[in-house]
Amino acid sequence: MYIQRQLKEKLLYLATKYPVITLTGARQCGKSTLLKQCFPDYKYISLEDLDLRQIATTDPRGFLKNFGSKLIIDEAQYVPTLFSYIQTLVDTKNEPGMFILSGSQNFLLLESITQSLAGRTAVLRLNTFSIAELSSFNPQLLDLNRLLFTGGYPRIYDFDIHPTDFYPSYIQTYIERDIRLLRNINDLGKFIRFLKLCAARTGQLLNTASLANEAEITVPTSNAWLSILESSYIIYLLKPYYNNYNKRLIKSPKLYFHDTGLASSLLGLTSSEQLSTHYLRGELFENLVISEYIKSQYAIGIEPAIYFWRDSNQNEVDLLIESNTQLYAIEIKSSATMNPGFFKTLKTFQSLSNIKSENLRVVYGGDIDYQTETGKFVSWKNMETPPLLS
Repeated sequence: MYIQRQLKEKLLYLATKYPVITLTGARQCGKSTLLKQCFPDYKYISLEDLDLRQIATTDPRGFLKNFGSKLIIDEAQYVPTLFSYIQTLVDTKNEPGMFILSGSQNFLLLESITQSLAGRTAVLRLNTFSIAELSSFNPQLLDLNRLLFTGGYPRIYDFDIHPTDFYPSYIQTYIERDIRLLRNINDLGKFIRFLKLCAARTGQLLNTASLANEAEITVPTSNAWLSILESSYIIYLLKPYYNNYNKRLIKSPKLYFHDTGLASSLLGLTSSEQLSTHYLRGELFENLVISEYIKSQYAIGIEPAIYFWRDSNQNEVDLLIESNTQLYAIEIKSSATMNPGFFKTLKTFQSLSNIKSENLRVVYGGDIDYQTETGKFVSWKNMETPPLLS
């Protein structure tokens, strides 16, 4: 099964401009597959192979000489000393597309890049399958509850794995490989409990003290673990919007997962049918919409300029997007029925910010787009930019 990735075009283009391309993203989001498809004439090696890792560590110069350029190095963060030797080769030849680096540990990978390859590499991020990618392959995959439950990890679709079989193994693999590498966590059971508590807070303001207390860990440990989850593309912290017109604002971020399938698994869901009445269905739908916009921006090599807004009176706009000097305000509702009342908070925000009516949106759980005098209803199936911002 092959699903065309939206990032492919940008990846191929930048490989003609930079000597090094760096691709990051969550474990098993499809990085290796994409790179092999985009660069079939490149040699591919993975430093998860312990023998290759040992050679690269003890003899980096000989390692690179043996494989030459036009080389894909997967999980490159395992041998950070290799980056200095890549820099030397790049500075000598200065040809585009010499090396393609990838890794699932964003923090370690980018730390090495900052030290050795700054200005020499373009950095791109790959997410799990987006709605647009799944729809282009098979529109029948776009059943809302099933998508919320299944998520977008490629292996699920490639090998027809049930989410209840995939995600527990994924979580275990993630902890054993990545968490142990980033931080020495003695009580892995406590970390899994922490993950589940994060899932239960999907779409909510992050209260680190409360989270730490319930997880029975210290606040510094909670902050450290949240940082790990961010750097490995498990969670996303949506920042509040500051350039607004109300002095009393909420300043805590909101917590989301990059993939709703993982969040659903951590919540203990075992079937998509359970989502019809689940107490967090609205939050998971909100999570889906926000993660889809993030995916659409990463696919064109852009860091998303997105926020939420909430004042002390609990008025809230779920998603604010800054694009081309304009601000868009978006309400997110899981209901399949259009309701003019969904624009209520958007109009409150409009009265404070003077945002244009044509920039007000409601993304909802129905199937059609519809323009009103107040703003536009956008189906969750059609929210990729454009038409979300059109």
